[in-house]
Amino acid sequence: MNAIDIEKITRINDVEGAISHLYSNIHTSEAIEHALAFSKQAHQNQFRKSGEPYIVHPVLVASIVANITGDEAMVIAALLHDIVEDTHITIEDVSRDYGTDVAHLVEGLTKIDTIRDAELIPSNSDEKLVVSALSFRKMLIASIEDVRVLVVKLCDRLHNMLTLGALSPAKQHRIAEETLVVYAPVAHRLGISFLKNLLEDLSFQYLFFEDKRAIDLYLEENYRSITARLSEFCNKLTKMMLENGFCQEDFEILSRVKHHYSIYLKMQRKGISIDEILDLLAVRIIVKKPIDCYRVFGMVHLNFQPLSSRFKDYIAIPKENGYQTLHTSVFDSTAIFEVQIRTYEMHKTAELGVAAHWKYKSGGNNPISLDWLHNLQYQNESVEAFYELIKNDLFSEDISVFSPKGKPFTLPRGAVCLDFAYAVHTEIGDSAEGCLINKEKASLLSELHNGDIVKITTGAKKINRCSWIDAVKTSRAKASMRANCNQRIRAIDTESGVNIMMSIFALSSSRIDELFKETHLEEQRHRIPSELDLLKETVNRFTQEMGENNRFSAFLSRNRFKVKPYVFASLEVYSNFSVSDAVFDYCCHPKTGDEIVAFMQDSKAHVHHKMCKHAAGMIDQKIPMLFVRWRAQQYYRYHLIISMQSAQGALADLLTYMAKMGSDINSIELGKEKSEHTQYCEMEFQTLEADINRLRSKLEKKGKIIQFFRTDDAYRNQG
Repeated sequence: MNAIDIEKITRINDVEGAISHLYSNIHTSEAIEHALAFSKQAHQNQFRKSGEPYIVHPVLVASIVANITGDEAMVIAALLHDIVEDTHITIEDVSRDYGTDVAHLVEGLTKIDTIRDAELIPSNSDEKLVVSALSFRKMLIASIEDVRVLVVKLCDRLHNMLTLGALSPAKQHRIAEETLVVYAPVAHRLGISFLKNLLEDLSFQYLFFEDKRAIDLYLEENYRSITARLSEFCNKLTKMMLENGFCQEDFEILSRVKHHYSIYLKMQRKGISIDEILDLLAVRIIVKKPIDCYRVFGMVHLNFQPLSSRFKDYIAIPKENGYQTLHTSVFDSTAIFEVQIRTYEMHKTAELGVAAHWKYKSGGNNPISLDWLHNLQYQNESVEAFYELIKNDLFSEDISVFSPKGKPFTLPRGAVCLDFAYAVHTEIGDSAEGCLINKEKASLLSELHNGDIVKITTGAKKINRCSWIDAVKTSRAKASMRANCNQRIRAIDTESGVNIMMSIFALSSSRIDELFKETHLEEQRHRIPSELDLLKETVNRFTQEMGENNRFSAFLSRNRFKVKPYVFASLEVYSNFSVSDAVFDYCCHPKTGDEIVAFMQDSKAHVHHKMCKHAAGMIDQKIPMLFVRWRAQQYYRYHLIISMQSAQGALADLLTYMAKMGSDINSIELGKEKSEHTQYCEMEFQTLEADINRLRSKLEKKGKIIQFFRTDDAYRNQG
């Protein structure tokens, strides 16, 4: 697909023109003729927002598919892709007339559209990216059985983007945003680079109009110099090739300026202007054989000054999506050029990716890896969490690292050794104990770099590293670690729930298990340590159950098992026994807000972090446990004007003093009505202290208070 085709497709708005364009891209057949007639009839009297007959859309989508793949089943599926959703035609009808393969593709496309329509939130919402992430996940899961469905869907989205001008600005923005977040990254992962670039640039013009206009303006103003530099450099390369044994028909040289969205991203990531981009100008040299790529590479470096650390060999180490090319950057006449060198076969794969397997059946030995699709099927049902998981995978640059046996692994830039361990296998990541980078001992959180050789040492048991989840970069590592931690926390909560009930009723664990079953609450045990209302309800249910089955029920008193609150600083403990104090044990030091458990020892509540190994042993030993939680802390807001000595360091001294008091400054202004000996400081701050008089007496040690009151109750508390 080239620029001329895109421009032509954009101009076509009549049925005859669309059909003519389709036939220019694929040899017609009886099945295609039948599908075309069928689609025309099904979409009769339907029109798009632009006013053109609806049938123009599926025909042009089929034309794009034909251009990319040449696959008849995919072309027919493109012609029929809106049939089931928009008309009375069923999948069974499609299967009867065109076979199960076409029906399978149409069903996959219909499923994507149905789920998208059901899941995308209204266009007036601000959460577009998050919802698009859900759409993306659903789309992958719905179509993962056959990647051809994704290719047809991408072509459908391309034509929609080419005709987006007929929609309202709000819809343009929404569809462009979804395209940029969902569809362009999919095209990238499938290796269809021309589709990725088109989708990005088409989205870019609707989402970042001013930035696009600025880039356009720069390229227009510098068009002559850019064209001249590219032409001069290409002439030098051609002369170099011919002088070194290549014939004119042995190679092809293509030149280009980086596509708009790529320029924009580079400017944003590096905080630079467009004229500071080193590889704005790019040249591609295409040759016949892989060995020629390395010959040309050597010639380029011998004839032009290369930039250090800008060379990448994706031929020896292909990207996950099958991409193979040599990359380098060189100086020539004060300009910098990115030079890419590849074979014609590599060029087909680079431009068409996975689709090259259908259009060019040349028996290549580098099949596209689709493992990433499987890795994106996460169990976490939170949309926000899913988007957080995938965005690093989709929008980061890649590095290649190796196992000790030389197997390459592609990871996002910034990935650490533990990411590599999970990339090798989930079990390796779960049991990783240490690692070697280039034969030197390193931490599992050491950042990896291009070309590193990594060896992971493992232990016999799974290791939970809940505090490391934010340190890893890949979604596979994050999802696995989070699943392990959630599983472990649930197991701890389940055991803790039983132990808390054992403590309250002074019964054995086996009897408590029986009571859970008798009251049908066994599935709620893990919720007891964190839900006070459920704890109280369970106590009542157990009391009733024991009363009904015990002839001495008259001696059972509800008050005997009623849990009461005990408050100690920032903690609340609930027990039916007297608790004299709450103390933190030395082994784990939980911070405010951490998940915690409490054990009853010597009438005191001994508090531990929930993941503490010492606490785990005590849970296994059935040490009596208590319900514990952090108190909800109420902050009080104050307004203060204080007069201080006009001396160096006076303000710093005041702020340090207030920090030790536990105050958080919300706003501050210094220098109001400053005199030779005094300066006034006005501020708003918040603190847990509710007693304004106690606060006043503390603050008066640092200066004369001019005004001081609570902002949440100014009249009553003004002093």
